[in-house]
Amino acid sequence: MPSGLPLPFRPRCLHRWPIALALASALFLIPSAANAATGSLDMTSSLVGFMAVALFVVAYALVMGEEKLHMRKSKPVLVAAGLIWAMIGWVYVQSGMPDEAEHAFRMTLLEFTELMLFLLVAMTYINAMDERRVFDALRSWMVRKGFSYKQLFWLTGGLAFVISPIADNLTTAMLMCAVVLKVAEGDKRFINLCCINIVVAANAGGAFSPFGDITTLMVWQAGMIQFYEFSALLVPSLVNFLIPAVIMSFFINDRKPEGVYEDVWLKRGARRIIALFLLTVATAVACHSLLHLPPVLGMMTGLGYLQFFGYFLRRTLPRSLERKRIRYTERGDQKKLAQLGSVVPFDIFNRVARAEWDTLLFFYGVVMCVGGLGFMGYLGLLSEALYGGLGATWANIALGVISAVIDNIPVMFAVLTMQPEMSHGHWLLITLTAGVGGSLLSVGSAAGVALMGQARGNYTFLGHLRWAPVIAIGYAASVAVHLWLNAASFSVFG
Repeated sequence: MPSGLPLPFRPRCLHRWPIALALASALFLIPSAANAATGSLDMTSSLVGFMAVALFVVAYALVMGEEKLHMRKSKPVLVAAGLIWAMIGWVYVQSGMPDEAEHAFRMTLLEFTELMLFLLVAMTYINAMDERRVFDALRSWMVRKGFSYKQLFWLTGGLAFVISPIADNLTTAMLMCAVVLKVAEGDKRFINLCCINIVVAANAGGAFSPFGDITTLMVWQAGMIQFYEFSALLVPSLVNFLIPAVIMSFFINDRKPEGVYEDVWLKRGARRIIALFLLTVATAVACHSLLHLPPVLGMMTGLGYLQFFGYFLRRTLPRSLERKRIRYTERGDQKKLAQLGSVVPFDIFNRVARAEWDTLLFFYGVVMCVGGLGFMGYLGLLSEALYGGLGATWANIALGVISAVIDNIPVMFAVLTMQPEMSHGHWLLITLTAGVGGSLLSVGSAAGVALMGQARGNYTFLGHLRWAPVIAIGYAASVAVHLWLNAASFSVFG
C-alpha cells in the first residue's frame, strides 16, 4: 500500500453510499497507512478523533452540571469511555491492527486498577474510623469547647490542613463543615467564609502528601516524586492556605455562638483502627521505597490487617459486652447500659460497601477517556502546545488554573500520560498547582462540590466566587514560594 494514502475502499461498496460520505470516511475516518507502519495511528485529524473529543466535552459538561441535573458524575464519563474505546477498536480492526488497541486499553486499565484498589483501602479505613465514631468524637470535642467564631474559623481551617494529608481532603472538609454547621446554624455569612477556608485548607494540606488527594497519589504511584520528597511542598501549601485565611479572618465578627453540647463515646477498637491505618500507610511506603513494588501491595496487605482485627472484634464482642454490663450496673449508669443494647458487630464488608463508589467509577471513566484521547494522539499535540510553546513553568501554572474548571484528575492524568520532559522541580510544581488550583472555584475540587451539597444554601458557587481574587493571591504566592524555596530542584531531572 502506498505510503500516505487512505486505507482503500472496495469499489463494489461505493454504490451503496453517497460519494460525499465515502470521501469523508476516506479522508477523516481511517488514519493513514503511513501512521499504521509506526505501530500507532494518528487520529487527531480524523472524524473519529473529532467525535471522541466531542464526546468527552459533552460528558464533562454533564459532570460539571451534576448539582443542577442531579445526575451522578460517573454516568456520562463511563458511557463516553466505552464509546471512545469502541471507536478506537473499530478503526484498529479496520486497519488490521487489533492487538495494538487491546494492549493500549489493558495498559490504561492497569494504571486505573492500581489507583482504584489503593483508594478503596483508604476509603475503607476512613469509613471504619467513621463507624467507630472517631470523627464524631473530634467534632463533639470542638463543639463542647465553646470557641468564638474567629477561633472556630482558624481551628477548622488549621485542622483541615493538618488532617487532610492523612484522611484525604474530601473527608476532612466534610468533617470540618459538619462542625461549622452545628455551631453556627443560621449564620450564612460565617458558614460561607468558613467553608471557603476549609476547602482552601483541605486542598492545600492534601497537596504535600501522597494520601491527601488523588492527584498526589497518581504522581507518587507513577514514581515521579518519592514519598519523602512531597515535604518540599509543605511551606508553599501552608502559604496557599494562610494568605486567604488571614485576609478573610478580618471580615469575621468575633462573637461566641450559643453553647451546643453533644456526648460522643468512641466505639471499641477505634484507637487500634487508627494505629492499623498508620501501619498500613507505613507498609505501602516501605513496599514502594524499599522493595520497589507498587504501593497498592502494601495497602491491600493493610486491608488484611483490618480484616483480622474485624474478626477479633466480632469474636470477643460477647465477652466485652458482658464486662461492660457488669461495670455499668455497678455504677448505676443507665445511659451507658442503654447504649450497649444498640451495639452491633463490626463488619468490614459493610465499610467496603460504603466506599465512595461514584467517585471511583468517575475516576475510571476519566482515566479511560483521557487514555483513549492520548492513544489517538491528542495529548501529544497538547504537550507540544503547552510545554513546547509556554515552557514547563508557565504550562504547569496554567494547568493549575484550568483544574479549577476541569477537575484536577483528568489534568494530572493527562500530564502523566504526556510525560513531558521536565525537571524534578517542575513535577513538584504541577503537583502543587493541580492540588491547590481547584480552590479558585467551588466546583474546582471534590471538597468544594461536596460542601456545596452539605451546606446547601449557606455555601454557594457565587459566595465562593466573591473571594476568588483573595484565593488567587494565595495561589500565586504559593507558586512563587515554591519557585524560590525549591529552586535547586529545577535543574534536576526526575
